[in-house]
Amino acid sequence: MDYWFESSGLRLSAHLAEPPGALSAPGLVLCHGFPVRGRESAASGKSFPELADRIASEMGWLVLTINFRGCGRSEGNFSMHGWRDDIAAAASHVADLGATSVWLVGFGTGASLCLAEAARNPSIAGVAASSTPVDFSEWAGNPRRLLLHAREVGVVRDPNFPANFSEWAAELKQFDPAEFVRRLTPRPLLLLHGELDDLVPTIDTRLLAEEHGSAEMHIIGGAGHELRHDPRAVAILLGWLARQHDAALLA
Repeated sequence: MDYWFESSGLRLSAHLAEPPGALSAPGLVLCHGFPVRGRESAASGKSFPELADRIASEMGWLVLTINFRGCGRSEGNFSMHGWRDDIAAAASHVADLGATSVWLVGFGTGASLCLAEAARNPSIAGVAASSTPVDFSEWAGNPRRLLLHAREVGVVRDPNFPANFSEWAAELKQFDPAEFVRRLTPRPLLLLHGELDDLVPTIDTRLLAEEHGSAEMHIIGGAGHELRHDPRAVAILLGWLARQHDAALLA
């Protein structure tokens, strides 16, 4: 990550991939998921610049892949509203760079938050969501356990954070991806999920497809949770982005 932008007064690390020789291009914000043990916050999104460069060079998009607050070299600490605001700031930044439209691509929790931002921001042209959790009741039901886990994986670094635990915990109850996707309709939505995902059940993606009504959905046979590293899922994503790019040129 060799690029920086600001979100809510925090300095966030990112990688900007620019299309070769394009006078105008659609913009894309690429978002990683929530860190897990063994791949803590310092390693978040490390392979995403490679994907961003490919989308920019092969397909003509302006791509910003970000580290959420508390991840990589980004400042700050994790909160649901904070991560959603990071996506909003990234989308605004891409628009300020001259993108003709702004799209969101997210993985895991990052995908759910892309849906959250698109639901409240009608200027987001469309979303691609991979391995997207719908149910945050476990987090909401035991926020102190989540905070402990967040400290263990490094997305909460400040020992005095959150300043108001009740407000931080209340945010977890306000996230309903099924409602978000209803508000996204009829904008384009791509849904990807691994058949053998051991973290997020496939029923979550099937529910989102049903709520949207016209989403393109792919269940990848034999694949697990981390579809960023599955060449079949990446090929589907690239094909979908190519079609959105072509449709925008014809509009």
